[in-house]
Amino acid sequence: MSARSRFWSICRDASVWRRAARLGLPVGFVQVALNQGDHWLAGAVSVAVVAKSILSPALSFLIAFTSAAATRAAALRSTSVS
Repeated sequence: MSARSRFWSICRDASVWRRAARLGLPVGFVQVALNQGDHWLAGAVSVAVVAKSILSPALSFLIAFTSAAATRAAALRSTSVS
């Protein structure tokens, strides 16, 4: 199996998506609450606040997805070597 097909196989793995969602999204929503919560509560919502509120969970999810995919790749490598 080539490296590219192995990469896409890992990216399609449901366990990678579940782990990224379980770890990344709650962290992103906490970041939104801490960083933009005062703007939302005050009603001072602008395009920038909405954009930041969307990007924070997305970035946290992407970081968690990358970590979960790397963990899955390492696990597959260790089982194929054994």
